Amino acid sequence: MSDAPAALGAPVIRREGLDKVTGRARYAVEHRLPGLAHAWPVLAHVACGRVERVDASAALAVPGVLAVLSHENAPRLAEPDDPTLAVLQDDRVPHRGWVVALVVAETLEAAREGAGAVDVTYLALDHDVLLTPDRPDAYVPEKANGGHPALREHGDPDGAFASSPVRVDTAYRVPPLHNHPMEPHASTARWSDGRLEAWCSSQGTTKVRQTLAAMFEVPEDSVTVRAEHVGGGFGSKGTPRPDVVLATMAALRTGRPVALALPRRDLPALVGHRATTLHRVRLGAGEDGRIRSLLHEVTTYSSRVKEFVEQAAVPGRTMYTAPHSRTAHRVARLDVPTPSWMRAPGETPGMYALESAMDELAEALGMDPIELRVVNDCRTEPDTGKPFSSRHLVECLREGARRFGWEGRDPRPGARRAGQVLTGTGVASATYPVLVSPSTATARALPDGSFLVRVNATDIGTGARTVLGQVAAEALGAPGDRVRIEIGDSDLPSAPLAGGSSGTASWGWAVHDACVRLVRRLAVYQGTLPAEGLEEHADTAGRADAESDHARHAFGAHFAEVGVDTVTGEVRVNRLLGVYAAGRILNPRTARSQFVGGMVMGLGMALTEGSTLDPAFGDFAERDLAAYHVPVNADVPSVEAHWIEEDDPHLNPVGGKGIGEIGVVGTAAAVGNAFHHAVGVRLRELPLTPDRVLEALSEQGAAHHRA
Repeated sequence: MSDAPAALGAPVIRREGLDKVTGRARYAVEHRLPGLAHAWPVLAHVACGRVERVDASAALAVPGVLAVLSHENAPRLAEPDDPTLAVLQDDRVPHRGWVVALVVAETLEAAREGAGAVDVTYLALDHDVLLTPDRPDAYVPEKANGGHPALREHGDPDGAFASSPVRVDTAYRVPPLHNHPMEPHASTARWSDGRLEAWCSSQGTTKVRQTLAAMFEVPEDSVTVRAEHVGGGFGSKGTPRPDVVLATMAALRTGRPVALALPRRDLPALVGHRATTLHRVRLGAGEDGRIRSLLHEVTTYSSRVKEFVEQAAVPGRTMYTAPHSRTAHRVARLDVPTPSWMRAPGETPGMYALESAMDELAEALGMDPIELRVVNDCRTEPDTGKPFSSRHLVECLREGARRFGWEGRDPRPGARRAGQVLTGTGVASATYPVLVSPSTATARALPDGSFLVRVNATDIGTGARTVLGQVAAEALGAPGDRVRIEIGDSDLPSAPLAGGSSGTASWGWAVHDACVRLVRRLAVYQGTLPAEGLEEHADTAGRADAESDHARHAFGAHFAEVGVDTVTGEVRVNRLLGVYAAGRILNPRTARSQFVGGMVMGLGMALTEGSTLDPAFGDFAERDLAAYHVPVNADVPSVEAHWIEEDDPHLNPVGGKGIGEIGVVGTAAAVGNAFHHAVGVRLRELPLTPDRVLEALSEQGAAHHRA
């Protein structure tokens, strides 16, 4: 690292980059402990029912197998707050893929062979995994995720819609989506003299520690959970998952350290996913384009195990002025794996539907899609009436249009053809709330002139170490290479998880405060520092979680150009461009990486990613990367990420809004809108696969022939 101060705003390279590319970085199951054993799960083959018998005799006969755990012999656990963690505690099978046994062996190969030899007999019951918008058992929950009210209504939305001169009434479907981080969910656990150590691929080890201590009924100070390096999570590692509970149970049962990496094919059933969302969006507007009525109603599902409701209608409460509105959620409880957090939960599917409907409204009005959004911009949040702390959506749209070359765009669908390829362009807005949680941190000055900053943050590949080092260096007025950062250990000062685009804002606030306090103390300190140095502690409780008088959100604008092959049905994205207003950009290098990564994830949602619940077996048909298609290099075109300068005094000392999720929010809608502009057909179900494209083009051709 350079001797120059690593001030905020500098494109500092990642501190851990060399360790990762040289293999020195160790992940959750790469700790080679003495006596390490390996575990492999056995999952239920029925979608609903009970386990009648577990015959482990053949598995125990496999050379190297040490134990087979099931509900008949597994350690008894205290009831967890999250019912998905109550594994091997009873004979129920709430969905296909529920853990019914765990094999522990000397080697990974023996554990896998043993798992295949476990014979489980089931009492299978009828199951139901199909979600339809008119299910009579769907209900309005008290809350959607994040504590949002499931239903919000202002004025007379139905009456205002009926009386609007221009109306759009349409439906969209987003299929199940899966997180699939590069490193699967994995844990290593070791018991020693009543103490538990765990290495876990987690977005927050403080919560894992609390959960394990409660479930295994040991004091929290007897549990240490480490996550020094995490190979991605995208929300699925935001809360403890069954892998760490199973590894801990196996280590307790065998008296040996146990490593467990969940097989990738099992992740959709065990660690959450983005549930199907069915959207009905109605927009009523005047001839001038001003929205009079906005109705966004979402139907989704959750499991029988736990209620989890994707808050997909919530963005409609923030985006556009609408004097009359209803944003509502309904949920049906099915025999499916429990949905959970996935990058930008709520905003990602919700903004796909809303921004697609905005494009349809622009077409109905004969109005430019950007101008429609500008006309409906607002200075106060429609749902709460609070003023925005800052809102530069229009600036993002204007700057994006300039960079993308929107001016002169022919609005007619199907106007750009080169042979069998039609080309179109589209735009969509994006938003994501500013979230921040209380955190603690310490900063210590050492006699050699260096500093040590400690906080139980987690770096899930976002560059948290690097940016926190910059926060500390700026507050200390010290060169970056004089500041050492320790993160990823539950014995460090407690901190919230890396999720909700809140990590840097939450941890950075505490780090900033600890460093400022240390500077003040050093300014009046007399003499040489003691050998252990001088340390200051900060806790942002009561401030970071204080209610704000402002609505705080990041905003952005996405632009896409697509080419559609009318013979093969293939859709290719030629260009993606995003412009964001996300407060102070603390490190342009890591920020651009996050924005671009989000847009690539949105491209996958638009074109390749999608899953299917098989009604006969109750299982996801696309369970691994051979069937669930994430974008590869050949799918990713020129991707540009830009931002505007935004100084928002109502956030936190570092001034950032969070950037990890907004990049994905509007991308799929921009691609879908560009597809419509290319061919003149609107596909309202993702992904835009060749079979759907060809079917739509065929129907379009038949309609033209009839006309």
